[in-house]
Amino acid sequence: MTEELKNILVAFSFTLFAGLSTGIGGFMAMFAKRTNTKFLSVALGFSAGVMIYISFMEILPGARMSFAENVSTDMANLFSVLAFFGGIFIVSLIDKLLPSFENPHEMHKVEEVDNKNLAEKYKKLFKMGIMTAIIISIHNAPEGMATFFSALKDVKLGMVVAFAIAVHNIPEGIAVSIPIFYATGNKKKAFLYSLFSGFAEPVGAILGYLILSSLFNGVALGVIFAVVAGIMVFISLDQLLPAARKYGEHHLAMYGLIAGMAVMASSLLFLT
Repeated sequence: MTEELKNILVAFSFTLFAGLSTGIGGFMAMFAKRTNTKFLSVALGFSAGVMIYISFMEILPGARMSFAENVSTDMANLFSVLAFFGGIFIVSLIDKLLPSFENPHEMHKVEEVDNKNLAEKYKKLFKMGIMTAIIISIHNAPEGMATFFSALKDVKLGMVVAFAIAVHNIPEGIAVSIPIFYATGNKKKAFLYSLFSGFAEPVGAILGYLILSSLFNGVALGVIFAVVAGIMVFISLDQLLPAARKYGEHHLAMYGLIAGMAVMASSLLFLT
């Protein structure tokens, strides 16, 4: 096995782990009696801190260095900024096009499984299952690319990003499993749907790699990593932090955020 193939397999395994972590949320919704909101709030804030810190301190500077190997310093800075905001634009456009009532990142608690008043609403959503699945896949594909390409850049970095995305996917698993449970009355089926909904991320990683692999050079890598940084910052600010605050107290989310940054900073200082 070549070193390149080994790196690809490792990056894909991280992406698969992060994607299928939706099953954790599905398991919580189906088998836990209550949502541990304080834990989720801190964990989501922690993931946001990790992703924001590595985006600005590791991935974006790495993108600038890749550009600098091929263009002037000024142009490298310009391209990095443009690609960074391009990543934010891409994921925000996807988020804008995603109907709010089908948004898998809408926050839910496991207690909702016992709320019969929601049955009709979720049955209607389930009837649109194919369309919803397509929309969810489009929404989650950038997350898979962020995990995959981060792992390709550096295994330790990919491991951290995979963990952050995995925590981010837990509420998504809850949101996917609840409507399916109401439509089918089958907890096992609801759990499996929430688990397999995460496949959009490794599929997005594969498609991204197949499309971009022929372009791998300094400039292309700079674009990819700057875009990934933009995607991760947007996910943190638009999804992780609002979710953390919604599940718990504002201060818990901020404590988690600071802890995530501190842990990431320490790992970069002492483990590299």
